[in-house]
Amino acid sequence: MDFTALIAALWIVPAVAIVLIMAIRRPRWAEYLNLTSSVAVFGLTLAILVALPGKALVTGAGYILLTPLGAWVLLCVGLVYLLASLYAIGYMRLLPEEKPRLHKYYALQAGFALTMLIAPLMNNPGIFWIAIDFTTIVSAFLVGFEREAECIEAAWKYLIIVSAGLALALLGIILFYWGGTFTLGPTYALTWANLREVAPHVPETLLFLAFLLTLVGFGTKMGLAPMHTWLPDAHSEGPAPVSAMLSGALLNIALLGIYRFLSIVDSGGYGVMGHTALLVLGVISLFVAGMFIVRQDGAKRMLAYSSLEHMGVLAIGFGFGGPLAFAGAMYHMINHSLTKSMMFFGAGNMMRAYGTKSMSQMRRVLRYYPVSGALWLLGAVAITGAPPFGLFLSEITILRGGILSPNPWAVWVMAILLILIFVAFMNHFRRMIWGPEPAPGAEPTLKLSVWNTLPMWLAFVPILVLGLWWPEGLWHFFQQAFRAQP
Repeated sequence: MDFTALIAALWIVPAVAIVLIMAIRRPRWAEYLNLTSSVAVFGLTLAILVALPGKALVTGAGYILLTPLGAWVLLCVGLVYLLASLYAIGYMRLLPEEKPRLHKYYALQAGFALTMLIAPLMNNPGIFWIAIDFTTIVSAFLVGFEREAECIEAAWKYLIIVSAGLALALLGIILFYWGGTFTLGPTYALTWANLREVAPHVPETLLFLAFLLTLVGFGTKMGLAPMHTWLPDAHSEGPAPVSAMLSGALLNIALLGIYRFLSIVDSGGYGVMGHTALLVLGVISLFVAGMFIVRQDGAKRMLAYSSLEHMGVLAIGFGFGGPLAFAGAMYHMINHSLTKSMMFFGAGNMMRAYGTKSMSQMRRVLRYYPVSGALWLLGAVAITGAPPFGLFLSEITILRGGILSPNPWAVWVMAILLILIFVAFMNHFRRMIWGPEPAPGAEPTLKLSVWNTLPMWLAFVPILVLGLWWPEGLWHFFQQAFRAQP
């Protein structure tokens, strides 16, 4: 299999879509060019995942690294990009005031996807950092696309906080490289493999300090608490399809970077400290998310804190370590990408229908929107980790893996906080579905198109199937990913 050609096609497709969209500048053409790009990207990410032999491959003159975990992150990006592109057609048509600028939105969406498809494939940690920075720049324009005061503020907050975090990550990368100079000389190829190779010879203090800087830096991008303060604003103020891509795709890429640096610490023999540090941030994130979800009123803002919750779960899963928790964390990635996309689509529908972001004003949802409302309710059950959906299986697997880890205390903390979040989520949806009737004259009249509901169906079916059946092939793939270079 010529992986170089597949990867080149993966990058060329959205790049060509951007050029054509900006050249033609017609909204309908832009919609379908971006959708065509997303279909092709999803097909290519799936082909790469299926063809991958279960071990790390280096290609592209040594600049491209393809690993099972990296390919899995790419699949999440391709899947969310496809669902968001479908939904964007229906959602953006509900914004007639933005029609003259729609081609710019779709060009930015394809550009955002392109940056996310580059980062996981970089064999050089420095270039990986640059690619992550590009995702920030492009997505900031999408967060502020609607040009309202709140959107612009959220975009600036996102840029400033994440850039500050990435500056710390860059310092950590420099320290990792400096540690390698004691063994490999003043200059050497900066690759993940080289950093792992020299890690046992790097002083313990320097190695762990470098990891903590990258953990805080990329943890800011991932939205881990207490560096999460940009996330609620960016996720709640951007267009709904952008929120889905931020939560369901981008955060996974930052986590991939953290785990790759954690593998370097593991190679140096200090993995217990690194795993514990990641685990503690995961527990803090879960706690903060639970406290804010309980008292939240904004629909998308609640989902933003749900993203913080699930990044905490992923951090806990990878922090536990071991093949069982690792498999649960990988399974959680794909289930979260699907479920959170579905939830943001439902929130976008209700916000446009009711003309408000406030859940307290979204009343009798099932009466006015039986299909979209029912899917949104089922998504709420799924996103809280309840059976019979995929996130239930992944969270149970992570908890099982945690019992066998050096930090079993986190199992009980995680379980208690997940129960708290489930109760809070269901209480919010109880009010929206069985609460009082809307005030006279405030009844929603907006008609949702198939573009608004089809992506929700396309997300719902897999999360139900993955909750009822964990394919044996996936379990085998996760074990290969655990043994392979991350």
